[in-house]
Amino acid sequence: MLSPVFKPFVEKSPISVMARGLLERILNPDQLDDWFNTTANEQYTKDLLFSTVFYLMSQVVQGSQRSIHAAFQASIGDIGVSITAVYDKLKGIEPGTSAAFVRYAAGQVEPIIQKLLGKQPCPLPGKRIKLLDGNCIEKSHHRIKELRSTAAGPLPGKSLVVYDPMLHLPIDVFPCEDGHAQERSMLKTVLETIVSNDVWIADRNFCVVDFTCGIKKRGAWFIIREHGKYPFKLIGKEKNIGKIETGTVYEQSVLVRDEAGEQHTFRRIRAKLKTKTRDGDTEIFIITNLSKSAANAKKIAQLYRGRWTIETAFQRLAQYLNSEINTLGYPRAALFGFCVALVAYIGMSVVKAALGSVHGVDFIERNVSGYYVANEIEGVYQGMMIVVASEHWINFRHMPMGELVRLLKKLAGKVKLSRYQKHPRGPKKPQPKRIAMKNKPHVSTAKILAERKK
Repeated sequence: MLSPVFKPFVEKSPISVMARGLLERILNPDQLDDWFNTTANEQYTKDLLFSTVFYLMSQVVQGSQRSIHAAFQASIGDIGVSITAVYDKLKGIEPGTSAAFVRYAAGQVEPIIQKLLGKQPCPLPGKRIKLLDGNCIEKSHHRIKELRSTAAGPLPGKSLVVYDPMLHLPIDVFPCEDGHAQERSMLKTVLETIVSNDVWIADRNFCVVDFTCGIKKRGAWFIIREHGKYPFKLIGKEKNIGKIETGTVYEQSVLVRDEAGEQHTFRRIRAKLKTKTRDGDTEIFIITNLSKSAANAKKIAQLYRGRWTIETAFQRLAQYLNSEINTLGYPRAALFGFCVALVAYIGMSVVKAALGSVHGVDFIERNVSGYYVANEIEGVYQGMMIVVASEHWINFRHMPMGELVRLLKKLAGKVKLSRYQKHPRGPKKPQPKRIAMKNKPHVSTAKILAERKK
């Protein structure tokens, strides 16, 4: 399937071959530039190709370069424009284009993941679960002229991200240039994408009448934690449904009236917890429009509990990838950087799916660290690109799907999983109060350690 030139990398770092091959398959330059020219509204290609901008940003996101300027400097002989032109391109990329880029990448890999893993059983047959959560990009440096005298931290934007827990894949994003915007203000755009038989699971910040009733009107479903200000009227008596792993579950019907005056009957699930949440809550309330025949109250509570997987995805973005580049102050550039990180995460999801197809999905999720996977790809990538010329990768573009899946499984079988073993830390110990020598500006560590020996 592959040229002999790949042999040392197939034997020593098959994960890097998988990652680079997938990049060639779904995001090769010709494909990307064609996609951009048919998608972008405001920008157009003149001297600087979209594929070049993506290549520079992806190096920063994956950690092989520390900044856009460093990535540009490393490729200065291959880029026929100035660094100013690169930054101008970045700060002009429309948020809609960045969002479409994530949807495009997710759409390209979905059939590959499905072929690798087969049809994963959904806990709600015939429906597609979508987790929704918000992400605020951290404050940027004060590089923009208007920000240099500002003491407050400038926020370059935020996003709502949609995650498919069955595919372990971010599938959509709704970026917003206003870093102070309330997440709820972006829900109207989310509603426009909802299709029948979606099941949306979200935290209480998204528990608003327009959103919940809007989901129902579109023939879709929701499981959303109740917000304290969500208006409803209780109907009948609360029933004790039984115990689950985390506590006891109760259920009661509620009546909700939308802005048009139309009434909707939803279910209100109360989970009385054995242990407090990290916010100190002893019970949580969940609103849903799923029927009892589709999911009983216990299943609703368990499905909501699984919502943490999208928060884990955000943590992985921060730990494994440079998803929030604080040197990018212009909102559109920062949002594009975040979306490129999502695309990189999508690529890693395919690699993990290939590993799961050979070693078992649950085993890979429990034992393989994405940090070590990303670290190896970062370390091997540049050298591999020097040794294996670009023409050798083109085979990945035109490889039939069945042949591609067999190749990914073969490479996954060569991976030494012990090199990527997770090392979960135990519970954090409370930090001791730092009161010794508090009047001194600094101390000598060597002297303090010498005292230990005495």
